[in-house]
Formats: sequence, C-alpha cells, structure tokens
Amino acid sequence: MNRSVIETVLGAIVLFIAGFFLVFSYNTANVRTVDGYHISANFPGIGGLSVGDEVQLSGVKVGTVTGVTLDQQTYLAVVKMSIDPDVKLPKDTAAVISSTSLLGGRYMSLEPGADEDYLPEGGVIQYTQAPQNLEQLLGKFIFSMQKDESSAE
Repeated sequence: MNRSVIETVLGAIVLFIAGFFLVFSYNTANVRTVDGYHISANFPGIGGLSVGDEVQLSGVKVGTVTGVTLDQQTYLAVVKMSIDPDVKLPKDTAAVISSTSLLGGRYMSLEPGADEDYLPEGGVIQYTQAPQNLEQLLGKFIFSMQKDESSAE
C-alpha cells in the first residue's frame, strides 16, 4: 500500500513537470497564430508551404499562413495570410517562399518595398517568387555534368 502511494505521487510529479515543459515550450517557440489583417499572394507553386507556417519579415515572425487554395481560372496557388496589425506592409511588398533547412520546412518571407501606400485588409501581394525545387536543380546539374562528359569523349 505504501509503495503504491509513492508511485502515484511520483507519477503526478512527472505529469506536472511534463505539463510545465509543454506550456513553456509552446510559449517560447512562438507557435501561436497571429490575429490581424488578412492579405493574399498568388504563386505558380508553393513547394510544401502549408497552413500554420510562419510569415516572416527580416527573420521575425509577423504572421501566419491561414489558407492555401487553387484559383480555378488561373491555376495559381493562392496563399492567404494573417499579418500582425502593428506591421504595415507597402503595396510593392514581395513575397518569397523560403526553406527553413535542407530537410524541408517552408515559411513565407516578406520583403517590403518603398511604396508610400500600404496593403489594405484583403489586399493582394503582386510580386511573388516560388520556391526553388532542390531535386530539379540537382537533376539539371547531374544531367549537365553527364552531357559535358559525353561531349569530351
């Protein structure tokens, strides 16, 4: 009986510590969604960008990707974002989908322009750049190396 009480208390302590670390990591990891004004951008390809990914400006999280859909008329991917209301983006802002590492993971990087007017609620970013596909780049490189070797013979 005495042993079972000790095991129960130790189990409760472990659960409390695990819960504390979960809350701590959630607060410090900055994974919360940003509630703010909504804008969108059209891309020919999004390369794995998904809902919940970060929107960054100069490496600082300023928003969250809230939706990814396909425009049925243009066949472009429409990426919807929620941007912190304290961040005002010029109308000539560029959106670039970037990779967090070689192992994958994407985020939206915003590069502000110099326009004096700002993007309104529901505005569309005109200047976009789709992500580079690493497999395609490697394939082109390997194919060009094989071509060079065969022409050298």
